[in-house]
Amino acid sequence: MRALSIQQPWAWAILHGKPVENRTWPVRHMGPFLIHTGKKFDREGYVWLLKNRKLLTEDIPHPDQFKMGGVIGRSNIVDCVDRHPSPFFFGPWGFVLKDSQPVDFIPCKGKLGFFEVKIGDKHRVECGLCKQIRKEQEKCQIF
Repeated sequence: MRALSIQQPWAWAILHGKPVENRTWPVRHMGPFLIHTGKKFDREGYVWLLKNRKLLTEDIPHPDQFKMGGVIGRSNIVDCVDRHPSPFFFGPWGFVLKDSQPVDFIPCKGKLGFFEVKIGDKHRVECGLCKQIRKEQEKCQIF
């Protein structure tokens, strides 16, 4: 399944009320994707989230509590815009997100842009997320 690397704490924020992901490039891919976290942490972003914590559905964890270097969730891109009313929109492009939800942490390397997550066979057999992805792939022509 396609994934996108997003720095913490922004990846966490998507799972807790952030409705738009900012990028410098527009997206053509609409639909489901996995939320991957890199190993870098955006400290300025963390301060911004602390100042705007009322926009989120949960209290923000301490910086050392964020999962890094793997998949932490999934979401759906429903639109790509150059304007959005959310205070989370900084532009120039925003991927409008819907149905974001956490998943059990899956450690894996990330890449720039969208990339395919390659998960080992043993994990795929046991993981509920992977079972769900397989069901979606059977129904969907995107994959």
